[in-house]
Amino acid sequence: MTKSQHIVTEQQGKTRVDKLLSQLLTDQSRSQIQGWIDEGLVEVNGVSVKANYKCVEGDTLTWEIPETKPLILEPENIPLDVIYEDSDVIVINKPKGMVVHPSAGHQSGTLVHALLYHCDDLSGINGIERPGIVHRIDKDTSGLLVVAKNDIAHQKLSEQLQQKQLKRKYVAIVHGEIGHDTGLIDAPIGRDPKDRQKMAVVDNGKSAVTHFRVIERFPDYTIVECQLETGRTHQIRVHMQYIGFPLVGDPKYGQRKTMNVDGQALHAKEIGFYHPQTGEWLEFDANPPEIFTDALSFIRKMY
Repeated sequence: MTKSQHIVTEQQGKTRVDKLLSQLLTDQSRSQIQGWIDEGLVEVNGVSVKANYKCVEGDTLTWEIPETKPLILEPENIPLDVIYEDSDVIVINKPKGMVVHPSAGHQSGTLVHALLYHCDDLSGINGIERPGIVHRIDKDTSGLLVVAKNDIAHQKLSEQLQQKQLKRKYVAIVHGEIGHDTGLIDAPIGRDPKDRQKMAVVDNGKSAVTHFRVIERFPDYTIVECQLETGRTHQIRVHMQYIGFPLVGDPKYGQRKTMNVDGQALHAKEIGFYHPQTGEWLEFDANPPEIFTDALSFIRKMY
């Protein structure tokens, strides 16, 4: 393990030790740091402390980062809803609740594990943890994404993503009645300075642009179609909350009183791209899952 040290400054006094460490180690999550504290890998003045310890000016903060264990992915026989497949690409309709690729808290049961069982080969550009993954959708967002089966396909799809040629349309149920029929949200997104587990609209964030169109409106809810121009983490969820219309069921950015739809009511309904080999424009559509349509039916019956 590598050992590091920091002397607490006057400005950092009275800050929780887990919060201070997350500010110092911007590439680590606060929950990961809390795990290190629980394992006794964080000390203040040579003594192990709890996550809620309030630092004092002059404290010597010492921590050890455990060595990362090599990840070995085993294919898993998990059913996939394959919308299209050829020797270069595969389009999947991902179910709500499935994580796209392995991470610290999800080392099995991901889309990648299922793809490794289904496909003979996937592109290796994103390394062992994310083979073939060109873009992601959140665990509790259902819908379409395209996966690359070889490096050439991956490079060309990534270029389309960067050049804003890859079409991605979502349908969402939001709280509140949006009065205008269309809108454009152009607001930079970055890590929330108050909560490292969340994203937010921040001045120093990365450019983020979302177009939306009202499909159906009710006194307390609106059904919207959102089209991404950029692809920031939680972009639609953050942007809709930012303009005052948070997604129904969203556990991070939504209202406390909301419908139970097992996470945010968001579905990646359409995807379009130029085939990386033939150049032909391909476009696919997938209907929202039953839990989404049931929520929509419930809202319609209310009014």
